Amino acid sequence: MPSFRAPKAQSDHAVSQKVALGKGRHDHRDDGKIHSVGTARGYGESLKGVAGHMQEHRLGDLRSLTVEIAQQYLADRAAVVSQKTLDLDRQAMQMHLGVRLEVVKSERETHLSTRSYTTAQVDRIASAQSERNSLSTRIAHDAGLRAHELLTIRPATDRQASTHREWGAERFAGRDGERYTVEGKGGLVREVLLSKELAAKLEATRLAEPRQVTDRGVNYSQHYDLAGGRAWSQSFSAASQRELGFSNGAHGLRHSYAQERMDELQRNGMNYDDAKGTVAQEVGHFDKETTEAYLR
Repeated sequence: MPSFRAPKAQSDHAVSQKVALGKGRHDHRDDGKIHSVGTARGYGESLKGVAGHMQEHRLGDLRSLTVEIAQQYLADRAAVVSQKTLDLDRQAMQMHLGVRLEVVKSERETHLSTRSYTTAQVDRIASAQSERNSLSTRIAHDAGLRAHELLTIRPATDRQASTHREWGAERFAGRDGERYTVEGKGGLVREVLLSKELAAKLEATRLAEPRQVTDRGVNYSQHYDLAGGRAWSQSFSAASQRELGFSNGAHGLRHSYAQERMDELQRNGMNYDDAKGTVAQEVGHFDKETTEAYLR
């Protein structure tokens, strides 16, 4: 096992390579350097967190930081930190890598205010949608998917999960079904499990040839005639409003999945901390603490 310097030592070194105090920042705005003590301090704290995260997950040290790891880190942090903190983390990693990173929006306020749906409520919503949107709602609930992930689903035999992280053997413990993969935030490809009934319905929509679809300005290669993205999310919210008189948004289905899985795993004898770690991997998070937002 390689021995890495402490996260603070790593961040201090990284910042020291970019500091250029004494030069007016307005005259050197795009030179990739740090021109103020306050910025150096802020970037140092952010990079210390990144280094600690990489060390914890055996991803190496800051020298091993890649765009893929950086974007996944931001995606996970989005659930638990403010936009200001998220932007600082992004800017610090941009400075370290020397490349631009995709802006990620904080979901903290949304996660704190949303609530999960019961299975009965999901059934009512799905029954109030078109057949195509209804299938997507049931799949998203069964596998804990984000709206855009519905557009990326493929059989696990066609595409393997991302290899830059370790996947626990306890994923999907206690459930039976068919494995698929989806591409989540930061480009992380993970396995998901669908019940045999839903897998059969999904396979009935398989396209003869993949088609290109665009959602929120992002292009996806879709292998099934499945609703997803913004259009499905809007359909879900409208049906929820009609049937229940309120809407927690399609993201509420991920809250439902996380809470249901936590209950299942603990009923089967897994302790709370291990269950949370397992659920975190099932919903596509690096850190199990990120999943805490789904369990409120």
